[in-house]
Amino acid sequence: MPFPIESESSRGSRTINRVIALLALAALINYIDRGNLSMAASLLKDELGLSASQLGILLSSFFWTYSLFLPVSGWLADRFDAKWVMAFGFFLWSGATALTGGLHAFAALLAARLMLGIGESVAYPCYARTLVRHVPEVGRGFANALIAAGVGCGPALGMFFGGTLMARYGWRPFFIVLGLVSMAWLIPWFAWMPRGAAAVSPVEKSGAWFLKLVMQRSMWGTCGGLFGANYVLYFEITWLPYYLVHERHLSMGTMARISGVGYLCYSAGAVVFGWISDRWIAAGGTPTLVRKTFAGAGAGIAGLLLLSCALAGPTASVILLLLAFAAGGMCGSNIWAITQTLAGPRMAGRWTGLQNFLGNLAGVIAPAVTGFVVDYTGRFFVAFVIMAIVAMLAALSYFFVVGPVKEIAWEG
Repeated sequence: MPFPIESESSRGSRTINRVIALLALAALINYIDRGNLSMAASLLKDELGLSASQLGILLSSFFWTYSLFLPVSGWLADRFDAKWVMAFGFFLWSGATALTGGLHAFAALLAARLMLGIGESVAYPCYARTLVRHVPEVGRGFANALIAAGVGCGPALGMFFGGTLMARYGWRPFFIVLGLVSMAWLIPWFAWMPRGAAAVSPVEKSGAWFLKLVMQRSMWGTCGGLFGANYVLYFEITWLPYYLVHERHLSMGTMARISGVGYLCYSAGAVVFGWISDRWIAAGGTPTLVRKTFAGAGAGIAGLLLLSCALAGPTASVILLLLAFAAGGMCGSNIWAITQTLAGPRMAGRWTGLQNFLGNLAGVIAPAVTGFVVDYTGRFFVAFVIMAIVAMLAALSYFFVVGPVKEIAWEG
């Protein structure tokens, strides 16, 4: 579907549409790469004789560098050409994936996962910088929806095909081939991505940009909203398979199919609601009303549907689960469109980096809190209640903390 980019020629519009497709593909590869170790966990643990604690460190280590480097990557995306920042990060994370397949020691695997986190930290700041410079407001919902669809399709493909390929060919060839083949993405990226040099304002040259950013109420609103949306997503990624097998007594195969379809529902929800949000704005709706409605409602509904899933019978719980994934896609298609509009071209990378840093703390907190609650109560119900409360707080954050969705005057 073409984007109505009025400031570009027809040829330029086609180029930007190709770039958006590449960003969506990068998001898909990103989420396969960050989740592939969990798919290979049992094979890797047995082959290398790792303890459960060592495996836990490897699985969590990605977030150490990913979260810490997000503000740095945001600054790099704003200060330099995002084309080259993204290319360097992509090469680094694909190389880390390929390198992992040839490693045999815990310390080396840990270093590769840390490198993967550094590389992937450039992705969202560069997405934001690229979209805010080349895609108008009326097209950003669908553009971000395609990236969100990549986020959903990555785990879905991992569920459907990753385990099968590892079982047939081994985890090492899977990592090596995935990392090396992924690097082919860089060829069209260099061919299609426009050069993005831009003037740098006095705010950007000094340290004033950070103070300007943290003094914005809307910045904290977007951080709170993303934290809640991520809490739901990481709850699903880390504990949902275990819940379906151990509390719902599903087979591993049935669990994998339901989870895979769930992620596809997330992708479909992102695309559909991203397109609807853009059409609503094109028909006269304000970005404030449209973006906040979809982001807030999506986060809150996803949490409530998942809580209902925990209370429902076998068939109804599956339906509610799939609808919860779709609601998550509704939220995901508009989260970053809000940030890109508020930050504008000059601050999109830095705002995105800081927001993603704080929002990804949910990846540290949600799995740990859920584990402690399940250990203490012996069931998942209280964990579902906590997740739903956090999701509702995310909705309130979008509705009442985020201000008008329009570019902030940074020079004021």
